[in-house]
Amino acid sequence: MRTLIDITELQVQALEEIARKEKLSRAAVIRAAVDDYIQRRRRVEIDDAFGLWGDGGIDGLSYQEKVRSEW
Repeated sequence: MRTLIDITELQVQALEEIARKEKLSRAAVIRAAVDDYIQRRRRVEIDDAFGLWGDGGIDGLSYQEKVRSEW
């Protein structure tokens, strides 16, 4: 699928340099960059789901024991 985007001249130059060094087309470099961005975003979303207790100061076992003691 084709997509039209606006980028700066510096970005174009940087893409051209990467493409030349890696012997790829500029389009291939852009696709790889988009893939990398998507993977990093997914990783952040997954990482955000872990450690939901955060810095609450109580671990999961202590919380479980506290709740169960109320029964």
